[in-house]
Amino acid sequence: MDIAQTTTSDPRAASGASVAQSKLDADYQSFLTLLIAQVSNQNPLEPMDSSVFVSQLAQLTQVEQSIVTNRNLERIDNRLGNVEALSDVQLIGRDVSVPTDRLELRDGKAELTYSLSRDAANVRVLIKAEDGTIVRELGGQPGASRTVHRVSWNGLDFAGQPLPDGVFKIEVEAKDADGAAVAYETSATTRVEELTFRGGHSMLILRNGTEAYAGSVTSVR
Repeated sequence: MDIAQTTTSDPRAASGASVAQSKLDADYQSFLTLLIAQVSNQNPLEPMDSSVFVSQLAQLTQVEQSIVTNRNLERIDNRLGNVEALSDVQLIGRDVSVPTDRLELRDGKAELTYSLSRDAANVRVLIKAEDGTIVRELGGQPGASRTVHRVSWNGLDFAGQPLPDGVFKIEVEAKDADGAAVAYETSATTRVEELTFRGGHSMLILRNGTEAYAGSVTSVR
């Protein structure tokens, strides 16, 4: 599979250090112009106090040093980004678990995980077709919070008939003892098909039809 040739940024766009350097160059020119004008027009009998100009020059020098430091940090950041991208390339063709509400059924098997924001008294997992129709309900799931619960689905519908491989939507219906809804997060396993770069980050193009940041991967197989 080809890796999408998307650059992390527009090469024509100036970095923060470059913009700051351009402004500093303009400030230097203004400073020198003002200094020359004042020296040329000063009263020889009452020479001006040079301490102010020395102080301004020192400030400009400090700014220049800061710009050089920022430019070096930008270079380091770019190199680290390249190293990270090379590492993420190795995910292509691998099965990864990522936060998603899409469940991929392959060879009659599917596996998902969920976690709850707080304890729930009643938890069930709903598996839906693309049109929103519920094809299977997996009730009686554990309701403890602060843990990751794993759920397996054998691909059978309500009538016990096998469904064709494909992508389904998952929803967790969790309620506490008072019947109030409990927030949840779901993850599922799918395969990485492509890798692209967007906003300085590696984006995984997944087989389940979604995208995910490489940094969101919780496990790799």
